[in-house]
Amino acid sequence: MFKVNDNYLKLPGSYLFSTIGKKVNAYSAAHPDKKIIRLGIGDVTQPLAPAIIDALHGAVDEMGKAETFHGYAPDLGYEFLRNAIAENDYKARGCDIAPDEIFVSDGAKCDCGNIQEIFSLDNKIAVCDPVYPVYVDSNVMAGRTGTYDPKSETWSDVIYMPCLAENGFAPELPKETPDLIYLCFPNNPTGATITKAQLQEWVDYANKVGAVILYDAAYEAYISEPDVPHSIYECEGARTCAIEFRSFSKNAGFTGVRLGFTVIPKDLKSGDVSLHALWARRHGTKYNGAPYIVQRAGEAVYSAAGKAQLKEQVAYYMNNAHYILNGLKEAGFTVSGGVNAPYIWLKAPNGMTSWEFFDYLLENVNVVGTPGSGFGPSGEHYFRLTAFGSYENTVEAVNRLKKIRL
Repeated sequence: MFKVNDNYLKLPGSYLFSTIGKKVNAYSAAHPDKKIIRLGIGDVTQPLAPAIIDALHGAVDEMGKAETFHGYAPDLGYEFLRNAIAENDYKARGCDIAPDEIFVSDGAKCDCGNIQEIFSLDNKIAVCDPVYPVYVDSNVMAGRTGTYDPKSETWSDVIYMPCLAENGFAPELPKETPDLIYLCFPNNPTGATITKAQLQEWVDYANKVGAVILYDAAYEAYISEPDVPHSIYECEGARTCAIEFRSFSKNAGFTGVRLGFTVIPKDLKSGDVSLHALWARRHGTKYNGAPYIVQRAGEAVYSAAGKAQLKEQVAYYMNNAHYILNGLKEAGFTVSGGVNAPYIWLKAPNGMTSWEFFDYLLENVNVVGTPGSGFGPSGEHYFRLTAFGSYENTVEAVNRLKKIRL
């Protein structure tokens, strides 16, 4: 008789955004006349930039000719894309990252979830709280998180680093020593950031205690303040303690195209064992590479035209973010984020729980957001809105929210 992985049975409920989708679909079916504005899931809405479309068309034409056809991609990704990434995302910022330390994939979500496979099950993880659910859930599936306490909504073998209003929604160094530290800046869900000096403290700490920082930089394109680092490799010593995840989803609108990459420096080792070599083995065994046409589209992101067009696109979403942030402040909400990230983090009014506020907004003003409690216990009584909608829908949503009596 076959057996299942019992760790999956430990997961409480369904994935956060699946639950939201079911609730919204049920309400929409019962109220087909209502116009629902969705500012919940962080999915982009603007079309792909012209430079990217041109690259896709060119690559498709290549695939139609025998002399330019491409089959399986190289394990790490095509050299043309890895070179463009190394030059533009790292060397241009003074970061010592070589092209062969970059692993191209179909997105940061997969890599964030899969990276735990190269680490022993007795490693202890530390996560920000609130946090992107994939970090915790993937470790639950692996059997690394211990037992779940439904009362506190925490796992016994996870170190939680509360990100609260009083600490600017940024984590403090944990009292208990972790082996793996998940950091995400600009942060999803709170939109918070830390300075380069603050990030340097984390790098120094990780090197001191022998921990690895798993650094999610999916939203770095939205950084506007000069002292906020775009990469952890801007910090001295990061090559010996950090793995970085990047995505083309939010900076280039690739949520439906799928492309990302992970950086693992060759200096990052456990004793004599190279984490770069382990991930290369895992990557080569379990992944066949992002499509050639998609990698050519990724290369176009770094062209002069691509950079200019995507700068405008990021500005479009950040204009939405500023509109939401300022509009909610005027309406009397307690709100943060929206400066270096396309997320706005607000406190639910009148002591409402996160899900109570979700239901209230859906039913009374037909606006969808994400309950903060879905990101961890410290997210209770908070709520996330995204700036990825159209400007017109963003304005209408804010006008509806302003009608709420606090």
